[in-house]
Amino acid sequence: MLTDFSIDYGLPGKPDYSYTRPFDYFNLQATASSANGFENVMTRGLLKGRDYAVGANYRGIWGLYGSYDYIAPQIFRISTTALSLGTTVESRLSDSFAVQGSALLGIGYAAVGTTRGEVSERDYHYGVAPQALVAMRLVFADTSSLDFTAREYFVSNIGAERGGHDNIVRVDASYTHRVKRRHAFTIKYLGNRRDASFPDLGSRRQTRRTIGLFYTLLGQDGFGNVEWR
Repeated sequence: MLTDFSIDYGLPGKPDYSYTRPFDYFNLQATASSANGFENVMTRGLLKGRDYAVGANYRGIWGLYGSYDYIAPQIFRISTTALSLGTTVESRLSDSFAVQGSALLGIGYAAVGTTRGEVSERDYHYGVAPQALVAMRLVFADTSSLDFTAREYFVSNIGAERGGHDNIVRVDASYTHRVKRRHAFTIKYLGNRRDASFPDLGSRRQTRRTIGLFYTLLGQDGFGNVEWR
């Protein structure tokens, strides 16, 4: 059993909304499972930045973002804090079609390790971690949305107690369709992959892929597309 919660606050394009304080824009996603407790908690927010516009149909914000990610897909876990430069945008291609997205590139500090296996194989690793995120949502006439998010973390041996490195990739894709009012269903694919290399344990790869069908309760704002002036 899985329960997932997601919220975006302060998406660009809302009339008379300003970005003067930290977290005037933020995103939060959390997932709990019966098998693993909290499976992920991921949040990012604009710490310092400004809004911008390109033409009549494109609104965005850019600047310095802060983030915290905890991901535990049952076979490994990673937690990291980071500072990133990036942007979040919304583009209206027509009255019934909108595109939202974020792109971030930054650096942080991360801890990663195997959660199952022999004690001698618990390859816990800490280090400086360059990381990147690309997220996109296509909203169709407030009836359905197609979402895609990709994250990558490279946990280096800088600032670490041991040599070696980790490279973790997480891909999340989903399609949500409104059935009636705030009730919808979602088809979701989630893929996690960890490639690790250590002088004492050698190289290893851990992967986990899941696909599922879920009932979704939409928020008051539906799919989150902003009403522009």
